[in-house]
Amino acid sequence: MYRCASCEREYDADGPWRCACGHALDYVDQPLPEGDRPDPASIDTRRGLWSFEAFLPVERRVSLGEGWTPLVEAPDWNAQFKLDSVFPTGSFKDRGATVTLSQADALGVERVVEDSSGNAGLAVATYATRAGIDAEIYVPADAKATKLRKIERTGADIVRVEGTRADVTAACHAALDDGGWYASHAWHPAFFAGTMTWAMEVAAQRDWSVPDAVVVPVGHGTLLLGAYRGFRALRSAGWIDEMPRLLGAQAAGYAPIVPERATETGEETNDVADGIQISDPARGDQIRAAITATDGDAIAVDAATTENEHARLAEAGFQVEPTCATATAALEAARENGTVGSDDDIVVVLSGQNR
Repeated sequence: MYRCASCEREYDADGPWRCACGHALDYVDQPLPEGDRPDPASIDTRRGLWSFEAFLPVERRVSLGEGWTPLVEAPDWNAQFKLDSVFPTGSFKDRGATVTLSQADALGVERVVEDSSGNAGLAVATYATRAGIDAEIYVPADAKATKLRKIERTGADIVRVEGTRADVTAACHAALDDGGWYASHAWHPAFFAGTMTWAMEVAAQRDWSVPDAVVVPVGHGTLLLGAYRGFRALRSAGWIDEMPRLLGAQAAGYAPIVPERATETGEETNDVADGIQISDPARGDQIRAAITATDGDAIAVDAATTENEHARLAEAGFQVEPTCATATAALEAARENGTVGSDDDIVVVLSGQNR
């Protein structure tokens, strides 16, 4: 069952993709395991992120072994990096795709529809073909050719849309009137159930200690909101005692989250970080609430800073796409403005392969 947090309407899992009031939907209940937290060494990591199935509202049906990505030291940044760039399709979006397509498979869905600038579309298309489900992916007409080729190779149908990223979403929503199940990384609650496993892996890899703060890029906030829900679920289960602060990195010119608190590293529009060019995230109110609840912040990063940080990451051996360089750039800015201390314990996600 789904519930709308805005108006309290409830829907069956095979019902509409959003509430009649226009708000996003979430599961009515958050499953929690019983008993004490396990010794991290006893967790069967061969099940990937599905080793946290007791927290998930969906049973495992469609999987490529995703999860338990490395957590490595990054001394040049005085932080730890969680390397979600090593996932089957190269980004953290596989976390949401495995859960979303598992639910689609359980419901007998025959065709899924998604809109994306690249990574989410590739993840949904890949897991759809794994499940034997047709996929239709709406993309910007100027999306990177390398990403589009990867999506095409899954057998998915690609619909190129001229205009802004918002135009792509609008075209996708209009097409839903003709049928199709919306496997949206921005709207579907199963996707956020999947991304919440990022927080669970981080905590387990640190022997159930949480960092002072985590830093993630934010477009639709799929990972930031998922991380918040993951740490919150662990605390509700009694597996951790504290919540880390959430720091969101946004692209300058596309920084709607907590605008009154956001820090700009420049004024021009950041066209380098193409993966987070979202001006009106579907769950903006929930993202802002998560940042506020953890005393977090949002930092907008300009194009030049993104490019410089991308090169710095590559020189340190981290081959990732430019979008995720906004996260390490935001960490540096947060230290400079005093949002976090120089000795604070920080985890940053690196996601998206350099193509």
